[in-house]
Amino acid sequence: MKTFGLILNLFLFSLLCWSCNSKPKVDKPNIIIIMADDLGYGDLSLYGNREIHTPNIDQLGKEGALFTDFHSNGAVCSPTRAALLTGKYQQRVGVDGVITAKFNRDQGLALSEKTFAETAKEMGYTTAMFGKWHLGYHTKFNPIRQGFDEYIGFVSGNVDYHSHIDQEGYEDWWSGDKLKKEVGYTTDLISSHAVDFIERHHSKNFLLYIAHEAPHYPFQGRASKAERKLRGTENNTFTPIGSAENKTELYKEMIEVMDEGVGSILQTLKKLNLEENTFVFFMSDNGASSHGSNGKLRGNKGSLWEGGHRVSAMARWNKTIKAGQTLDATLLTMDLWPTVAELMGASLPNDIDGVSFKKYLLEGEKTKNRKLFWQFGERLAMRDGPWKLVLERPDYTPELYRLDEDLSETFEVSKQYPQKVEEMRKKLVEWKNEVNRPQLIH
Repeated sequence: MKTFGLILNLFLFSLLCWSCNSKPKVDKPNIIIIMADDLGYGDLSLYGNREIHTPNIDQLGKEGALFTDFHSNGAVCSPTRAALLTGKYQQRVGVDGVITAKFNRDQGLALSEKTFAETAKEMGYTTAMFGKWHLGYHTKFNPIRQGFDEYIGFVSGNVDYHSHIDQEGYEDWWSGDKLKKEVGYTTDLISSHAVDFIERHHSKNFLLYIAHEAPHYPFQGRASKAERKLRGTENNTFTPIGSAENKTELYKEMIEVMDEGVGSILQTLKKLNLEENTFVFFMSDNGASSHGSNGKLRGNKGSLWEGGHRVSAMARWNKTIKAGQTLDATLLTMDLWPTVAELMGASLPNDIDGVSFKKYLLEGEKTKNRKLFWQFGERLAMRDGPWKLVLERPDYTPELYRLDEDLSETFEVSKQYPQKVEEMRKKLVEWKNEVNRPQLIH
């Protein structure tokens, strides 16, 4: 009997030692979502750029998964952000176009829409957002009323990187729902607030949404002078886009400064031993403007060719996501909402359009083929496997492409496949009629 007791004690002791030395699997990771603004598919060195150096952003793709067929929901800013926050086609929530500083200051994302931040709070997460909101100027639309415990940043489409004045000459730097002046270069401020948040909340689950302004105009570096002054002040002669002549050099600096900020966040996770507890996702809100690079893709921001919405994206969760993967499933921004919800252990609502790619990312389970849609103004586009249909105004002459053979959308083949055109056109019109709401929310 004594021998049995001794053996049992030795077994329990060895089991205890094993459990102490083995790190338990993380069931609910921290979530960090990083969104660049107007970053092109060919702007990162990991995607082939030889002029711009982005070692820290590249690190995410090398230590995790790199996406080659990831798309923004919109071809411009506000629509993609609405889709990200709600998991729905932006047309369903009334944000199909840019919420402009000039014409839409009383409009924004309806508070009745449930954001991923609100879901995170229900799951016990502390939430924060730093950077560009662009989903409503009025304080009733402020991020702290959309599920974020903390918010510092700007609510317009862009601000002067130094004076933090928006395109119409209004002060636009907020702490929560209060204007609060802060000295500093916008990109650096966003990164420093993100690092501070992680350091303050590292002991519990957190969700952090980092929405950079870079490399959106105005083209300004750290040493640039402020160009915009408050509306009504003397000599207020700024132009909304900015007057910098050396845009190429400034564009490069703006991306590389953002990359430095990503590096500071990754170093903070490493310092606090959070690399194996944190899911990090990086993406752009749409393709590059004419000053950036979309690689060999056709079109730029605002177009529904691939250059307008195929974007760089990558995910890292050390020891959970297999490092060095290149994933070619066709995914949209709105798919991140259900993916994050599942990672947090939340149930998915029935009214979203996005589809979780958690199992694809973590287990290699293939995603199901879906018909996917884009609309910007009167322009329409649809994806069905390798097929891409684009309908442009004024007469909606169809353009059909085989992206698996022609990623640059150079060879239009609608005449060779008239049946495919009609099939896709019908589905596209049905989708348009189903999802569109008449106007933005007031």
